Amino acid sequence: MQPLRIDAQAVLDLGAATGSTTALLQKRFRGAHIVSLDLSRNMLWNHPRRSLWFTRASNVQADARHLPFVDQSFDVVFANLLLPWVNDPAAVFAEVSRVLRKGGVLAFATLGPDSLKQLSRAWGQVDRQIHVNQAHVRRFLDMHDIGDALVTAGLVDPVLDVDHLTVKYADARKLFRDLTLSGSRNALAGRRRGLLGKGQFDRLVAALSDATPGTGIEIDLELVYGHCWSAGPRNDPGNFRIDATAIPRRR
Repeated sequence: MQPLRIDAQAVLDLGAATGSTTALLQKRFRGAHIVSLDLSRNMLWNHPRRSLWFTRASNVQADARHLPFVDQSFDVVFANLLLPWVNDPAAVFAEVSRVLRKGGVLAFATLGPDSLKQLSRAWGQVDRQIHVNQAHVRRFLDMHDIGDALVTAGLVDPVLDVDHLTVKYADARKLFRDLTLSGSRNALAGRRRGLLGKGQFDRLVAALSDATPGTGIEIDLELVYGHCWSAGPRNDPGNFRIDATAIPRRR
C-alpha cells in the first residue's frame, strides 16, 4: 500500500478477521472511514475496542460475495489473505468492481499454488498407505488466473508479484497449532467427515519429518501480492449511453 498515492475517504477491509490490518489502514488513510467486513461475527467481536468519537470506523458482518453496500461506495478495498478461503473468487472480484469508485484501488495478498505443498504430499503418502483418495489441501489460484479474473470483473491495470517463503518448525505440533490459529481447517467438500485417528496422525507427522530429515519440518508458502484499479461502472452491453451535451447542434 505504501507506493499508492490515493486520497481515500472510505476504505473497505475485506475479510478483516480480528482487525490487525484495520489498525494499519487507519494509520495509512488518516481521516478516512474504515469499514471492517468479515463473515465471522466472532472475528469482528475480537476487534480492539475503538473510541468512536475520534475514529471513523465500522464493523460489518457479511459475505464478501454479496457486499451490502451501494455501487461506488469505496476508494480503497484491501483484502489480506481472504481469497484462499473463498470458493468463488470471481464473485468477490465482481462485487469489489461494483463498490469501488472510479479511480479506486483493490490491493490484496493471497496464496499461490506452491503453498503448503509439503503438507499436501504428506497427506497423499498417508492416503496411499490406507488406500483412500481424499482432499486435504485447497488448490490455490495461480497468479495468471487471478489476473484474468480481475480483468473479467472489469478491473483494470492489474499488477501482481510473487514472493516465496519457507517456514521452519521444530515439530509438527507447532505447525498444526499455527494452522489452527489461522483458521486453516479442512473445509473441502471431499474431506473426511470423521475424526483423524492417532495412527493416521503419527503417519502424517512421520511423512512431514521424513521430507526434511534432521531439520524439523519445512513448509513453503507462495505469496501473491497485487493491486488493480476501477475504471468506473461497467456498461450493459445491451445499452448504449451518450452524453447529450456532446451531440453537436444541427445547422
